[in-house]
Amino acid sequence: MARNQCVAEGLGTFALVFAGCGAIVVNDMFGGPLGHTGICIVFGLVVMAMIYAVGNISGAHINPAVTIAFLVAGRLDRKLALPYIGCQLIGATLAAAVLALLFPQHETLGSTLPAVAYWRAFLMEVILSFLLMFVILNVSTGHMEKGIMAGVAVGGTVAFEALVGGPVTGASMNPARSFGPALVSGHLETLWIYLCAPVLGMLLARPTCRWIQGSECCAVEASETEPA
Repeated sequence: MARNQCVAEGLGTFALVFAGCGAIVVNDMFGGPLGHTGICIVFGLVVMAMIYAVGNISGAHINPAVTIAFLVAGRLDRKLALPYIGCQLIGATLAAAVLALLFPQHETLGSTLPAVAYWRAFLMEVILSFLLMFVILNVSTGHMEKGIMAGVAVGGTVAFEALVGGPVTGASMNPARSFGPALVSGHLETLWIYLCAPVLGMLLARPTCRWIQGSECCAVEASETEPA
């Protein structure tokens, strides 16, 4: 089952970058038919779709920072963490490579690039990532984002945070989403912000969740953290 889980994470992250960053590329190259709001909706919809598609298999993390936060929260078996992150990065990079093949004229391929001072961008990404992980912790079971409303809640959070943070930082909240396009396009100059800030923000969500929800917030049965 662990192999299926890793494939699900890779495929889910591929879909996220291909659809989300693809929306940015298409909007840039074809006269802005989607606009900022449309791009944000695409990101929210693809996250929602992947949660419903593979949430019961891998948990649909599709985000290394989410995987790290679940690991630190004690909700994920440590044997799954590195394979998950590796597959997420591979999936994101493959998606960016496909976008480069389809749209070779586009310079950034949807890379996240800050429009403000680096420290402001870092803080924005920390806050956005914190809020996203807070929602995820409260709608997930163990490390699994599944259930009737989990996809709507998480996808909706991604969409509204992208609406606010997109013009400022690109609203990454996801190291893999930033890593793939940055690596393929060569825009690595501010990648460190998007590798570090989401992890910090999501790690801060765990103690906040426990403070609000109580000690049961991150308490799981052993069977939920062991790979099937």
